[in-house]
Amino acid sequence: MKDTIKYVGLDVSKEKIAVAIADEGRGEPRYLGMISNTPEQIRKLIKKLGDPDTLRVCYEAGATGYPLYRLLITLGVHCDVIAPSLIPQKPGERIKTDRRDSIRLAQLYRAGELTSIYIPTPEDEALRDLVRAREDAKEDELRAKHRLSKFLLRNNLKQPVGINKWTKKYRDWLDTLKFESSVLRVVFQEYYHQLKELEQRILRLEEEIKIQATQGIHAPTIQALQALRGVALITATSLVAEIGSFKRFPTPRQFMAYVGLVPSEFSSGEKRRQGEITKTGNRHIRRLLTESAWSYRYQPAVKGELKKRIDGLPPAIQAISWKAQKRLHKKYYQLLSKGKNGGKAITAVARELAGFIWAITQELEVTT
Repeated sequence: MKDTIKYVGLDVSKEKIAVAIADEGRGEPRYLGMISNTPEQIRKLIKKLGDPDTLRVCYEAGATGYPLYRLLITLGVHCDVIAPSLIPQKPGERIKTDRRDSIRLAQLYRAGELTSIYIPTPEDEALRDLVRAREDAKEDELRAKHRLSKFLLRNNLKQPVGINKWTKKYRDWLDTLKFESSVLRVVFQEYYHQLKELEQRILRLEEEIKIQATQGIHAPTIQALQALRGVALITATSLVAEIGSFKRFPTPRQFMAYVGLVPSEFSSGEKRRQGEITKTGNRHIRRLLTESAWSYRYQPAVKGELKKRIDGLPPAIQAISWKAQKRLHKKYYQLLSKGKNGGKAITAVARELAGFIWAITQELEVTT
């Protein structure tokens, strides 16, 4: 009995952890209780549960991140972090408590019904935080621009004819604005100052991204991915930061499925019907691929910034880049000619672009 496997479900929150255990077999899971979410209490719990080799622990991925996972690994305990969106749900379940959630986790974990996620290394997680901080700053910048634009609109202030918004001439015009009301003057200055601060923050973050793209542990992959049209420094770094290791995708289709770009399917018997894309997995990567896919509307060409990025890369990677340009450009216009709207055509191009990204990472492993 001492060697019996114990399946432990943890419902983790900021301050507390609810603990439930399902012993090997068919017995009912039992609720062990609540502990504080501290390393000391977690160590006491593991010691109380017995031999670490007989423990299988799981908890849902969430805002608390992976410190608990890494602590359990150092204690010699097998741990899985579970994808919350893929946990089976009982129809009509209306009661949700920490106790119930931990018991349910232990029960499903024992039954093999849970799907674990990939755990990034601390370095990968830091890089991901960097690119997401830049993404957040860009969103804040857009909001700041909207606030300033709406303020000017409310006060009937319009830029001179021929000047486009947020160009250098537009900013020069902003610098000339005068307000008779001291209240409006302060409001304008604060809106404008906030925008300038955000722009400086973005520059600092992008400078660190450049350093990581040339000196970090993922620098070779980031440089190689920039061989693709529409995948420059920020996009390449973001892709690598979000994925971590491309080795976890044995086939390109698995990578496409991970980013939610494969069609959903509703088939039964002789009927097979495919619907919209699944939109599962990592939404950040899906957005990046969709934005990059718009570049393939244009005729294949290697010039300008793309030529600079490609120079010095292995011939095999350059060949993949050129093949991607020809294939994806052709696919886009083939779909348009069949009556598909632009959005659906771009989604299809983004799906195949994911395949070319996968191919480059595989080729990089061969060359290195």
